[in-house]
Amino acid sequence: MDGLATLFQRRANQAGLELAGDQIEKFLLFLQALKEWNRKFNLTAINDEEEILVKHFIDSLSCFLGVPSKNYQRIRKIIDVGSGAGFPGIPLKIYQPRFGLTLLEATRKKVEFMGYVSRKLGFKSSVEVIHGRAEEYGRNGDYREKYDLAVSRAVSDLAVLAEYCLPFVKIGGTFISQKGRQVTGEIQKAAKAIEILGGRVNKVIPYKLILRERELERTLVVVDKVERTPDDYPRRPGVVVKRPIS
Repeated sequence: MDGLATLFQRRANQAGLELAGDQIEKFLLFLQALKEWNRKFNLTAINDEEEILVKHFIDSLSCFLGVPSKNYQRIRKIIDVGSGAGFPGIPLKIYQPRFGLTLLEATRKKVEFMGYVSRKLGFKSSVEVIHGRAEEYGRNGDYREKYDLAVSRAVSDLAVLAEYCLPFVKIGGTFISQKGRQVTGEIQKAAKAIEILGGRVNKVIPYKLILRERELERTLVVVDKVERTPDDYPRRPGVVVKRPIS
């Protein structure tokens, strides 16, 4: 594991991140659990250790590039919508454990895995893992507009992700969507949805990951929550994807 820890530290440094020894230890525990569960369940298509470290862990931590510095200290609660196997939420929690974290995922086996990993990493009550859909929990008063930051790595179009995520965010909070290299057209297409849902695009941040000396180009779309989300949103399950706001 020493070689893997050294590699991870080097890749993190290349991304402008400093990791303490206990943080690296938690990431490697997460990696081992992911590999073990992945032998039985299809949690992620990525099995190579370096790819997990870069494409899952460091890429997840890149979300912090999108948090406005004036807002960083005010963040208390984060929700990861469509968490899958825990990305980007669990890496963000490892890096900054003071945040309360909610992981929302519709696939039960992935929910079970995230619960297992959260316990293994010692997070206990500071991480809530929910089996459910964003369309339902976004209307729940215990979750609606309760979060300082919503993050998502889901592959849906930005208009769809905005309807999933913005209802959870407080006014003055932030929604960050992790995207690939080409996002200009998608942002333009989602502009009306973001405005209707109470958001406003703050900035678009390109960044790069280093994997075996190759550069992988990624983008963060940072959306400020400037107004309350109308009560009509999110719409019922199925409608959001079939009829995105346009």
